[in-house]
Amino acid sequence: MSVSPPSTARRSLSLFLFPVCASALALVMAPLASAQVAPASAAASTLAGQASDWLYEGSDIPRDEGWRFGVLPNGLRYAVRNNGVPPGQVSIRVRMDVGSMFETDSERGFAHLLEHLTFRGSLHIPDGETKRIWQRFGVTFGSDSNAQTTPTQTVYQLDLPSVTPTTLDESMKLLSGMVREPRITDAAVTAERGVVLSELREQDGPQKRIADATSAHLFAGQLLGERSPIGTTAALGAANANSVQAFHDRWYRPDRAVVVMVGDGDPAQFAALIGKYFGDWKEAGANPAQPDFGKPDPSQPVAKEIVEANQPLALTLAMIRPWKKRVDTVENTRRLYLEYLAQALVNRRLENRARSGGSYLVATVSQDYVSRSADVTSAEIVPLGDWKAALADVRGVIADAVQTPPSQADIDREANEIEAFLRKELENAPNEPGSRLADDMVRAVDIGETVTSPKGQVDMFAAIRASATPQVMLDISRAIFAAPVTRLVLTTPTPIEGGDKALLAALAAPVTARDDRVAAAKVDFSQLPALGQPGTIASETPLPGLRVQRLEFANGVTALVADNKVEPGKVRVNVRFGSGNRSVAGNAPNLLWTGDYALMASGVGPWGQNELDQATNGRQIQMGFDIDDDAFEMTAESNPADLRDQLRLMATKLAAPRWDASPIERLRVGLLTGFDLNDATPNAVLDRNLRGWLAGGDTRWAPPSRAAIEGLTPAAFRAFWEPRLKSGPIEVQIFGDLESVDYKQLLAESFGALAPRQPLAPPGGQSVAFAQHNAKPFVAYHTGDKGQAAAMIAWPTSGGIDNMRDARAMDVLAAIFNDRLFDRLRAEQGASYGPVVDSHWPTGFEKSGGYLLVGSLLAPKDVNRLYSVADEIAADLVARPVSADELARNAGPIREQVARATTGNLYWMYLLEGATRDPRYIKAAMAIEDDVTNISAADIQRLARQYLVPGRKWSLAVLPKGMTLAQAAALDGGAIGGGK
Repeated sequence: MSVSPPSTARRSLSLFLFPVCASALALVMAPLASAQVAPASAAASTLAGQASDWLYEGSDIPRDEGWRFGVLPNGLRYAVRNNGVPPGQVSIRVRMDVGSMFETDSERGFAHLLEHLTFRGSLHIPDGETKRIWQRFGVTFGSDSNAQTTPTQTVYQLDLPSVTPTTLDESMKLLSGMVREPRITDAAVTAERGVVLSELREQDGPQKRIADATSAHLFAGQLLGERSPIGTTAALGAANANSVQAFHDRWYRPDRAVVVMVGDGDPAQFAALIGKYFGDWKEAGANPAQPDFGKPDPSQPVAKEIVEANQPLALTLAMIRPWKKRVDTVENTRRLYLEYLAQALVNRRLENRARSGGSYLVATVSQDYVSRSADVTSAEIVPLGDWKAALADVRGVIADAVQTPPSQADIDREANEIEAFLRKELENAPNEPGSRLADDMVRAVDIGETVTSPKGQVDMFAAIRASATPQVMLDISRAIFAAPVTRLVLTTPTPIEGGDKALLAALAAPVTARDDRVAAAKVDFSQLPALGQPGTIASETPLPGLRVQRLEFANGVTALVADNKVEPGKVRVNVRFGSGNRSVAGNAPNLLWTGDYALMASGVGPWGQNELDQATNGRQIQMGFDIDDDAFEMTAESNPADLRDQLRLMATKLAAPRWDASPIERLRVGLLTGFDLNDATPNAVLDRNLRGWLAGGDTRWAPPSRAAIEGLTPAAFRAFWEPRLKSGPIEVQIFGDLESVDYKQLLAESFGALAPRQPLAPPGGQSVAFAQHNAKPFVAYHTGDKGQAAAMIAWPTSGGIDNMRDARAMDVLAAIFNDRLFDRLRAEQGASYGPVVDSHWPTGFEKSGGYLLVGSLLAPKDVNRLYSVADEIAADLVARPVSADELARNAGPIREQVARATTGNLYWMYLLEGATRDPRYIKAAMAIEDDVTNISAADIQRLARQYLVPGRKWSLAVLPKGMTLAQAAALDGGAIGGGK
């Protein structure tokens, strides 16, 4: 059975420290009409083949009764299910049992190339027209319609909104034609080869080289070690229509296909449609033999040094066992959960050592069944200087785990986390989007497991955790940390003395068991400092047109509360305080960049990170952090039972913050460790710098320098954040299942009990500049592959809350621009894998901060091409109104996205941020659907004329270090533009 234990990510840093909800909101807005599919007729149902519980053959896993399964006479299997979340949507997945490990040496990359070709359309539809048809149905390309290729499967995905019998029938017809008879011509292969090579080029860089070399070493002698789905330039370069067609005919067969349909309709009708459009599919020849993926080879080298300049030290220690095909049973599920528990026990110990100042920045273990090829337990380690000490320390923690049983208290702590996650899934089950259910089914088929209901998961785990005794967990730990094959990889910026032999010697060195277990301590919420007497409500009013209450307390705290059953058992909390980016001037140094990790990690009252973990163990209590333009935000996803302590903890963070030094030092070291990655690829350069460049160097978005990071101290951190935690207004949003709680009293006891807050004087950061127009592109450089580059163009627009209709029309203009750019740069020329056009219209600044950004990762020779194409598109949008069809094809998917999003709490919370103090946000929220619906071609042309002014645009090229614009232009024989 497919097991989804809770993530341990919140207990550890990301590796290098780099920095809509689909529910039915019947109680916030009037419910949307559900366009359900008509019931199946008796005649149509005969097309659905034979009912069969093929997923559960040989299994005793409790069956999820929501699914209906069947097999067509040609061998195609299907799974269908009714699900009304979001209303009117049907999610379709077509899984083909073929991936990159099914290719021959001369076909490397063909499975992925075929996926691209398939999405261009079928023999029966003009090239590219499928995308346009689905756009007219409200489908957003890339999110609602997409595909993926892995080593073991190719999956085609379609989420069809506002479905009708006609659109669903037509979509199944299109999808069937694409999969069965894709348009494989030499012209199409040439075009998509360019796109795939662009994707390969964009992926290329130190991280990909490290990943490829690591896979080749870990899985030496197996197909997985040499069969990346992206393929090779040699094999892709030799691909033609005949060779790709042969690959398709060999592997695309009905008996290798699974079709999944989940959505707002009758499962019998879904099954009938599958039979109608896939039932007459006939295979071409005999079913080919399944490839032998191979087994881990003990004779291959154990250690490998990978030298990559400017990359931080990193270690991978892997214990590799042969993959075994197992029938998915309750006993198999027990093993999976116990294996996860064993990992969680070790990860908590590793994190405890890192927090207390160990030899590594971060270390985590994970155990995975990889691509039906290997059962792998791996430790990923980022050393702090001495890699040998870091390796020894991690091996020591593992040695302790396989020598000494854990305490029952330790086991219970990790089991509590899993149980809380599973109960949360059970509570959210009525609100589970159909797209996730469809994806979970495809994942289960791929790994040879089953699915069960959330209730089945909870019940099974209750029995499983009862069996998790210290001795049982010791036995499981010994099993997952033992293997016939061990591999060690060190990534290093410079060669180490002794090379691979030094790695082997370190691995052979004796291990001293390290007892880094977290000491148990009695922690409860009574230990938090008192906040004061419960506050009184000064005013209480409903928001017009919404089932949302506005509360204001005597101390000035305001709140928006929506009590609804949109997400049963779930309560979302967002605490907005202070003035966010507006709290600092745009030309002054700041420490905004430290808040994302270190502010919440620095503790609350008497509690540091370990105490916080213990206090919240097994409970739905969190503290996320974000910075908005006009406020700082603490966020949480809680439940009615934990809401009192959730609000208490967040209020105490503001009233009595703790200032532990270790998270600040860990952040400092982590940022320095990854600092040299900042110019390793064009994408890294853009991720770090683009927002600051667009804002004309505004320090609120400009990245910190190495010197600034090196100079970070706990005292400076506290001096910057302490006044921001205690000053400025507080707005609390609580949306969710509040029927069983007295939310007014809970607010009064927490935020209402705080002392009145003083305003934080604005330092002049109330507006945002834009980069100055440049006649020639500004040039930045990366240190990566010479074949990689990026090009960007941006025009300043506006911002603020007064004219949100124009903001929404700019989203449509961006979609039209993006659609044209996609057709020109990708579909026709194959110059870019993913060109992007984005409209940014911040509401936190009046009439400033907005821009329309056009850009793409490219080859250096294509930089000029992007500028030329973008200029042509912009000029045409200014000169001519868009056609009714083009407007509908691009506004329709946005309208559908809005309609789906407005059925969820999270979206309304976002729209209503700031509404307790500025009623314009309420008006803007209520108008969003009308605004998007009523956008006209005249609006698009008016905004293009207003903002796409050549004399105001700013352009950027990111080139390989040492290359000039002239040299890049010469590669394509043209002059670099981007100015005027």
